[in-house]
Order: sequence, then C-alpha cells, then structure tokens
Amino acid sequence: MVKTNYHTHTAFCDGIGTPEEIAAAAAKKQFDILGFSSHSMHPFAGSWHIPPRAHADYAAAVRAVAETYRGQLDILCGFEADYIPGICRPSMDDYAAFRPDYLIGSVHYIVARDGHFCADDPAEGVAEGIRRHFRGDARAAVCTYFSLQREMLAGGGFAIWGHPDLIRIRNAALRLFNESDSWYRNELKATARAARKAGVIAEINTGAINRGAMDDVYPSADFLQMLHAEGVPVTVNSDAHAADQLDGAFCRAFRAAEAAGYRETAYLAADGSAALQPIGRIR
Repeated sequence: MVKTNYHTHTAFCDGIGTPEEIAAAAAKKQFDILGFSSHSMHPFAGSWHIPPRAHADYAAAVRAVAETYRGQLDILCGFEADYIPGICRPSMDDYAAFRPDYLIGSVHYIVARDGHFCADDPAEGVAEGIRRHFRGDARAAVCTYFSLQREMLAGGGFAIWGHPDLIRIRNAALRLFNESDSWYRNELKATARAARKAGVIAEINTGAINRGAMDDVYPSADFLQMLHAEGVPVTVNSDAHAADQLDGAFCRAFRAAEAAGYRETAYLAADGSAALQPIGRIR
C-alpha cells in the first residue's frame, strides 16, 4: 500500500518544525508520498497563515527537501488554501507563481454581513461569533458554513477538499445542533452532491483526534456514507501540525472509510496523476 499524507503544516504557518525535520520523520515512518500544505489565504494572511512574502520561500524550502529525498520519499509542494468570498480562493490560477503540485481547498471562516469568525476557534470564540454575527442562531451559522463550502466547490481549482464538516469541532462542548436533524442532513446531502460535481477528493481528516479537539474524524460517519453514495473518492490525511502527528489515527480513518462502504482510497502521485488503491494495512 502506498502510504501518503497530503495535509502537513510547518513552521511557515502554525505548525511545529521545518520541512526538513518533518520529511525526516516521514521517512522514518515509511511514508511513500508526503505533501506539504501550509495554511494560505494568498495574497493576504491571518495570524496562522504563511505571510504573503514568504510563499516563495516556503515553496523553495519544500522543493529543496524534495531533492534531498528523491528516490526515497516523494515530496509534493501544496497549500491549504482558504476560501473567503471576495478575498481569497483555492484556485491553481491564483497560486501559479509558486507552481504548487496541488491545493487543499478549505473553509475555516464563517462569513456574515457584519463580520466573521473561525469555525475551529476555541469554544468560547465560536459561541461569541454566533452570538455577535448570527444573533445567536447556530442553525443560521451552520447553514452559512455549508453554503460557503458549496460555493468553494463550485469554483473548483483544487484537488483535495479539506475537513468537510469542520463546523462539528465545538459541537460536543457547545451543543450547537443535532446532527440527526433533517435540516442538517439536508445540508450534508447538498454538499455531497456539490463535491461529486466538483470532482474533488474528500479527505478523511484525523487532525481533531491528534490534537485532542474531538474524538472523531472529519467527515462524520453519516457524511461519509453520503459521499460514498455520490461516488466521491476519499484520501486519509492527518492535518499534522507536528512530526509526531503524521500518521496519527490513520487506522481509525481507514475503519471509518470501510464502515461507510469504501473499499479504496485515492492518492495523488508525484507526477500529478490520481489513482485508487485498496484499503490496506498502514506500516
């Protein structure tokens, strides 16, 4: 089985470790393909994104490491690119100057008319964002989140869809919504259909488990079943912010994929092609 991870952060954004340090750990863990994907909202930046002037330095650092490990470990240069309407989008055209091998398209910010908040802020920040920008209406905030996901998917320009239901991350603490409610499931179904039309690979993201934020993968079991029913391929990513998280909770992610009906996962090769492989045992 080809062992891969395409969602890897570095000290260029909010991760810990240089590309060199992380690649060395990936080699020891017997990865075949490692994709770096530091946070970006090019041409702007928040506090946890690559600074605008550092994008070229980041790409050069990743490519230098790729040369070091050529023949031992395939290393790809990517970005986790935010979608914020009118501000930034995960489009290969917008990142052409840095020649990325791929992009992860992600929605972190829930945008209202009078401002925004981040879906994975600490619980108190999410609660305050809903109070301030949605008058306390959690359902309106959740629906806005999935509407933004569908807008991003319709725009295309990226290969991998990041943590599709990130909005769940503080739900256990805040009890914002019931995932079994019909309105919520309708949002998931509509978003799964949009993913199929977009032709993206959805990631099964273990980052919340690795960082102790939530004891589950993204997407949820129900959402994964809907994605499988729509024929959306999946790949397993750790959303690593440190080297020791590179393959964290991968076994749980593969079990979640199998429970949803998947028998194969997708991977991006160094030449840019995409392929499927049977779910197997991780080294």
